[in-house]
Amino acid sequence: MLKQRIITALIMAGLFLAAIAFLSVPALALAIALIVLAGGWEWSRLAGWESAPARGLFVAVLGSVLGVIYVTCGLGQNPAREQVQPILGLATLWWSFALLWIKSYPGSAVLWSNRWMRSLIGLLVLAPAWTAAIYLLSFSQGGLLLISMVVIVVAADVGAYFSGKSLGKHKLAPAVSPAKTWEGFWGGEIAAAAVGVALWFFLPAQGAHISLLAVLAIVVATSIASVVGDLTVSMVKRESGCKDSGSLLPGHGGFLDRLDSLCGAAPVFTLGLVLAGW
Repeated sequence: MLKQRIITALIMAGLFLAAIAFLSVPALALAIALIVLAGGWEWSRLAGWESAPARGLFVAVLGSVLGVIYVTCGLGQNPAREQVQPILGLATLWWSFALLWIKSYPGSAVLWSNRWMRSLIGLLVLAPAWTAAIYLLSFSQGGLLLISMVVIVVAADVGAYFSGKSLGKHKLAPAVSPAKTWEGFWGGEIAAAAVGVALWFFLPAQGAHISLLAVLAIVVATSIASVVGDLTVSMVKRESGCKDSGSLLPGHGGFLDRLDSLCGAAPVFTLGLVLAGW
């Protein structure tokens, strides 16, 4: 299983880097949108929609939301900060509510366990993350910034896995994800912070004015948001009685199982860069 997981991860990483290197922003927006829509198809089952037409309708609604955001914010050209920043701010606020729901689960399920609320959660998880990623590509060195965000999330995930496996004793959110521990969480934060220090040393000229403290604040907030994203999807999966969101990615489950952390991280990372003055 671990070997299969590593092979799949390497293939995904290669495709991701190739897309960043060779595709235009509109083409990248479309490619990432297709991945997000695949995650939306998987989410529709978690939301409680069983029939193919109902699941297809959810994907159509999600696609329409992405299209409206793309056009109104001009994401394929020169997006206006005034139009995108409120979306990033609202997404960050949403993840704060999600954290409260995670903390109080299973009691919080009374607020969101019906199909319509779970469907709304799916839109709030997926659409702002896509918006943040595409907006990030409009920044100077946007491709490198998007890669950096993914590296931060991966570092937090890997650090949490190894520190949790070797040191983990105290459960982080036992009702949501029994395998996660506080030791793993802090190991992930330390790993992400180490990546943040390394990134600061290699900041391009456009980000030279950003201090190490600001970089660490963005990185830590991003890695925490990635954990919240992971736990939020795990919470909905647990409520839905599903272990994985799908089975299309060998060793990883479905697309949503790989997108969950990134969905939490993307709006926070992008908003952090905006506020830091990138």
